[in-house]
Amino acid sequence: MVNTNGMTKEMIESLAFSEDEKAALAEARKRPVVFDEDCPETTPERALKFRRVNPPRSRVEKRA
Repeated sequence: MVNTNGMTKEMIESLAFSEDEKAALAEARKRPVVFDEDCPETTPERALKFRRVNPPRSRVEKRA
C-alpha cells in the first residue's frame, strides 16, 4: 500500500494501471503457469524445507 497523504492528484493517478496494462494482466491470467528447470514446481517435501524470512506478526500488533 502507498501512503497518499502527501501526494498530488496527478501522482495518485499515475499509480493506477493503464487500460493496456489491465488488458495485459487479463491475458496473463488466462495463460497456464509454465515450470522449467530454472523454476520447477514445488513439491510438498520441498515446501517443508522453506523458512520464513521474517517472523509472523501477532494479531495484537498494530500495523503502521
